[in-house]
Amino acid sequence: MKWLTGLLLSLGFSLAGAWELSGNAAIEGRGFFQDPLDSRQYDNDYSLSLDPEWAHEWDEGRQSFVLHLFGRLDRHDDERSHWDVRELQWIYAGDGWETRLGIGKVYWGVTEAMHLVDIINQTDLVENIDGEQKLGQPMAKLSLERDWGTLDFFLLPYFRERTFPGVEGRPRTQPRIEPDQAFYESSREERHLDFAARWSHYIGEWDIGLSYFRGTGRDPLFVPRLLPGGEVVLAPYYEIIDQASLDLQATLGEWLWKLEVMYRDSSSDRFTAATGGFEYTRVGIFDSEADLGIVGEFMLDERGDEATTPFNHDLFAGLRWTANDAQSLEILFGAIVDWENGSTLINLEASRRLGQDYRLNVQLRSWVNADKNDLQYGFRQDSYLQVELARYF
Repeated sequence: MKWLTGLLLSLGFSLAGAWELSGNAAIEGRGFFQDPLDSRQYDNDYSLSLDPEWAHEWDEGRQSFVLHLFGRLDRHDDERSHWDVRELQWIYAGDGWETRLGIGKVYWGVTEAMHLVDIINQTDLVENIDGEQKLGQPMAKLSLERDWGTLDFFLLPYFRERTFPGVEGRPRTQPRIEPDQAFYESSREERHLDFAARWSHYIGEWDIGLSYFRGTGRDPLFVPRLLPGGEVVLAPYYEIIDQASLDLQATLGEWLWKLEVMYRDSSSDRFTAATGGFEYTRVGIFDSEADLGIVGEFMLDERGDEATTPFNHDLFAGLRWTANDAQSLEILFGAIVDWENGSTLINLEASRRLGQDYRLNVQLRSWVNADKNDLQYGFRQDSYLQVELARYF
C-alpha cells in the first residue's frame, strides 16, 4: 500500500496550489397561471440556489481536479430543497489517453427537444422537467484517442435514483411519484455495477457516436401503490437494461442534420426509439448582427401509447434567435405536438446578461389541449412562468 500512500500525499501537495473558483448564486421565482389539481400544491414559489465550481491544474496541465457542488433551498417543496455533488474527480491526461476517477458528468446526443441516447447521468427532475439537469455519477472512465476515433470506457459502481417533486411540488404528475417506494430488479439495488462504452469520430462533415450500456436503467417504470393513509402513488421500478445507440450530426453549410436512434432490451420490453431533424441558421438576418435558427425534429417510440415517455409520436418546431450583442441576448421558442392526439407543450426560453456579473433567465411552459390518454395530462393545469436572476463569480 506504499504506492497508494505516496499517491495520496503527492495529490495532497499538488492540490495545495492555486484554485480557480467559478459559478453562480441565483434567486428564482415561479408563477402558475391556474389553480393546482392537488390542493396541497402551491400557486407561486421562489427558491435560492448556489452552484460553485473549484478547479485546479498541475503537472504542466497533465493532471487536474474538479469539485462542482449544487444546492437549492425551495420555499415549498422539501424534495426540491436538496444539494448534490455534480463533479468531484481527478483527471490525468496521458499521451493519447485520459482517465477520470470520482464523480462526473457525461453528455451524449445531438438533438434539441429530446436527449434519447444520453444515459450515463441520472436526471435531476426536481430542478426542471426538461431533463437538462443531471445528478453527479460515480465513475471510472478511460478514454483512448486514436486516428480512427475515440474510445470511452465507463465503470459505474453506484446508481443514483431520479429525483421527483414532493407532495407540494409543482409541476408534477397526478398521482404523484413517491421515491421512498422505489424498488429494483437487481438484488444489489443501487450497488449494481454498470458498464458503458462509446466510440466517437468525425468523417468529413459527419460526427458519429456508437454507444453501449449495460446496467440499471435511468428511466424507471412506475407501479401504483396504496399508502397506509389511502393515497395512491406511483412507485419507481428500476430495471436492468441493455441499450445500444447511434447519434449522427452533419454540418452542411448553414444546415445541421441530426439523428439519435436507440435499441433497448429489458425483462419487460424490447423496443426501438428515434429522434432527429434539422437546424437551419440564417447568419446576419436583415443585415444585422443577429442570427435566426429554424429547428424541426420528430420523436418516435415504437411502443406508442405504451411508452414511458409522452414524446412517442411527436413533432418539435422552434425558432432560435441570437442577438450576438454585448449582453448575449438569446431566445428559443418552440412547441412539441403529438400528431395523434394533439397534446401540445409550448416552451419559451430567454436569457440576457445584465452588466458583467448578472444574467436574467426567463422560461415559459404551457400545456395546451392535453389529451386524457397522454402522459402530459397530469400537467394540464401546471403552465407557469419562471424568472431567475443569477450572479456569476
